[in-house]
Formats: sequence, C-alpha cells, structure tokens
Amino acid sequence: MDSPPTHHATWCEIDTAALAENIRGFRRHLGPQVRLSVAVKANAYGHGLVPAARAFLAGGVDWLCVHALAEARALRAAGITAPVYVLGPILLADLAEAVALDVRFVVYNRETIDHLASLGLPARLHLKIETGNHRQGVELPEALALAARIAEVPGLVLEGVASHFANIEDTTDHRYARYQLGRFEEAVSALRQAGHAIPIRHIANSAAALLWPDHPSDMVRLGIGAYGLWPSKETHIAAALAEGKGGADPIILRPGLAWKTRIAQVKDVPEGAAIGYGGTYVTSRPTRLAILPVGYADGYDRGLGGLAHVLVGGRRAAVRGRVCMNIIMVDVTDGPAPALEEEVVLLGHQGDAHISADQIASWAGTIHYEVVARIAEGVPRVEVAHPLTTATPEAPYRLPS
Repeated sequence: MDSPPTHHATWCEIDTAALAENIRGFRRHLGPQVRLSVAVKANAYGHGLVPAARAFLAGGVDWLCVHALAEARALRAAGITAPVYVLGPILLADLAEAVALDVRFVVYNRETIDHLASLGLPARLHLKIETGNHRQGVELPEALALAARIAEVPGLVLEGVASHFANIEDTTDHRYARYQLGRFEEAVSALRQAGHAIPIRHIANSAAALLWPDHPSDMVRLGIGAYGLWPSKETHIAAALAEGKGGADPIILRPGLAWKTRIAQVKDVPEGAAIGYGGTYVTSRPTRLAILPVGYADGYDRGLGGLAHVLVGGRRAAVRGRVCMNIIMVDVTDGPAPALEEEVVLLGHQGDAHISADQIASWAGTIHYEVVARIAEGVPRVEVAHPLTTATPEAPYRLPS
C-alpha cells in the first residue's frame, strides 16, 4: 500500500491496525483469564507513546506499562485512563505526583514505603522479587520484611508481586528461566503463607507468553511481541519445536512500524570519488548517488555505514560511506534513475522487497529492540491502518520438513 500523503522528509508509519491485532492474537493465545499489559516505555519501543497506547487499548489490552513517571504523565495528559504501571524508579520527591496520577508502581526500597507513610497517601504497590536477573528486586527475606511494612501502613496495598526473566529469549535451553520461575513461585507462596494476599503475580514477558501459554499467571507483561516482532530467533525456533510436539500454534505477529525518507538530491560522481567523511568508500566505477536526509541523530546507527541497504524503487540500494548526523548516501547506479523526493524505505516493505528490524540489527551488531527504540522522538509518527493479511515476514519460524 502506498504511504499516506505527508510533507515530512523523514517519518515513521505506525500501523495501528497491526498493533491492535497483535493484542487480539495474544488474547486468543493466552485465554480470557489472563490480564494483558503492554510495555509502552521508550516511546512505545519507537512506535510513538500515545498512538501505540491507544492502538493497544483498542485491541483489548488491560494495562499499560511505562518506565518513567513522565511517560505516565503524558498518557494521562492524552486522556488515557487505563491502569498504568511504572516499571522504573520513582524518586521520593515524585511519589505524591505518582499517587495523583493514579499509577501502580514497583517497590524494592523501604524508603519508598516509609515516605508514602509519612505523606499519608494511598498507593497500589508491586513488590519486585530477585530471582536471578540481578537488576531491580530483593531476595525473599527482604521481600517478606517489605511486605510486612506495607501491611502496617494504612492506605498502602500490596497489589502484586513481580519478577523478570534474565535468559528466556536468547536460548532454546530454558532451564535457567524455569529455575527463576521456581524461585518466583516459592516467593509468592512464602508471602501468602505470611498472610499477604497477592492478587496479581507477573513474571511472563513476550517470550514466556509465546512459549508457555498455559503457565498460570495473573498478568503477562508484553513487550516486543506486541509490536509484531519476535523476541529472538531462538524464541521462533522454540515455538516451532513446541508446535511440532503438539503445543499451541504460534500466533502471527504483524510488525507495526515502517521508517521512510525522501531523496533530497540525485548526483553522479566519477570513478575514484571518495564518499563522505573520512573517504571510507571510494567508487570503483561512475556512480549515481541518492542523498537521503536521515542520519544517526535520527536513530539511524552510525555503524550501518558501508553495510546497510535501503529500498529505492523496490530495489536494494547500498549505503556508501559513513552515516552522517543527518544524511546518508546510497548507491542507485543500477536500475532506473530515481526522482527527486521519491520515497525510500529504511525499514519495512517496498514492492516485493523488505528490510526488517532484525536485518538492520545484524548490520549494526545489536538487537532489533534497539533499532526501533532508538528512532528519535523528533521523527514524526504517522498513523496508518493497513489491511491485515496473514502474509507477514514475522510469521512463525518453521522447521524444515
């Protein structure tokens, strides 16, 4: 489908229909009893905080998860009243605002609880359990002490207990993830035996939701999967193996973002011409270049110089020379000469050709999470709603027959 009319030189298209359908797919996969939450932190993984949040809510998501209070503030300012869970730290000085915004938040410091007590403010808290990721969280003895302190303070409610997997995406061997799951379940059991009601247990992310849909959980925190991207190739393979053994059919994930720009100039340079800063690429023949107004300031990684391709006229065109702050140069010598301001695809489809976030990540030596999340907030997001199809490059990995 052609892009909607736009006067932007560089922009992202956010397929809100795809984002909503991903949520419906997870709902079918997990069943109606599981509370679905989606992480919309980091500008909704680059997809645009408010448009992505609204698309997910339209698809039936129950909660939204953010990292910072500023993100919760932006959601509330946009009129979004759905439950919001703050995953990251909230400064003691900001706790009153957090309560006023009616957000849930994670706790792992006694000082947070004591400050809420001093303010006399009600709050719904989620205790973070350390199970083996060694980021936020506390070991079980301290968790029991914090839960007891929460119970002492009028207005404070221990609404949930959470943890986070450290090694479920990057491997097909899930023994460590199951070890963490065991530790989490032991902690929940110990808290309940100590007299604490735990209405919401949540540890599962996208990979866990895809691989273990039958595991009992009160809430699943979806991340990359909600945006139509598989967490990893290993998760693809593990899901296919599970399907082959009679497991649940993997859901179809529909990418929700395309990144595009326009040709600012077409120019011919001779053989032996040095291209860009440092002269890192020298032409071996007369060459036609297209100059594109996008660069590392926009989130197009500097490491892509000399490695990446873009799509021009439905064909791949190599990035020549270094990626500049706001400009890249691509080789369009082969094929029809492109026109000034012709649309170029950095990430997504053009005709039958496709460049995925995974492919860009492999060129840049990183992961697809970073590729989409680092697209600068200043790059305009244009909402589209393409017709849904089952033909998608993110369809489940299939083992050879």
